[in-house]
Amino acid sequence: MLNTQTAAVRVQRRSLVVLAGIPGAGKTTLLSRLDADDPVTVLDSDQVRTFLEPRIRLPYRYWRVFVHLTHRLRVFRAAFFSAGLLVVHEPSTRPGTRFMLVLAGLLSGRPRHFLWLDVPAAEALDGQIARRRVVRTHAFERHVRRGVEMRERFESGWVPFGFRSATVLTRAGTTRGLRVNVV
Repeated sequence: MLNTQTAAVRVQRRSLVVLAGIPGAGKTTLLSRLDADDPVTVLDSDQVRTFLEPRIRLPYRYWRVFVHLTHRLRVFRAAFFSAGLLVVHEPSTRPGTRFMLVLAGLLSGRPRHFLWLDVPAAEALDGQIARRRVVRTHAFERHVRRGVEMRERFESGWVPFGFRSATVLTRAGTTRGLRVNVV
């Protein structure tokens, strides 16, 4: 039987919510089914890529760094100037990336919450192939290795530095979407 569930998390007003997971886990798909009490700004690096792709006539590998830099600048801008919730799509397997997100939240006075979409590597790779955006092999392997380490830490109750909470989600538990309740 298909498990159709909506995952629900509780956060404070104006929270910065990070939806993390290895590339291909289904973060973008889950965010397309996001339901929240308050107005919400959703930031995904694919928004930048989609905007720039028809305008840049070079292979993506030449301007990928610019996409991710622009995404991070958008996170800081939204942290300071957007009302309501801020939900950021980011793999966040690197400590430096998590620190940047914590810094954006701290400087803007936003409570920070971390959501980890836990998906096996094979399913994530299938997800990349389905969306026709396959991450380079060595980069994907690094994300997977770090993701396995993070999952093990989550199982022991770990909350990443600077975040108030950490919630582990699964595809099966989020088939109907993600509900963010503001308390």
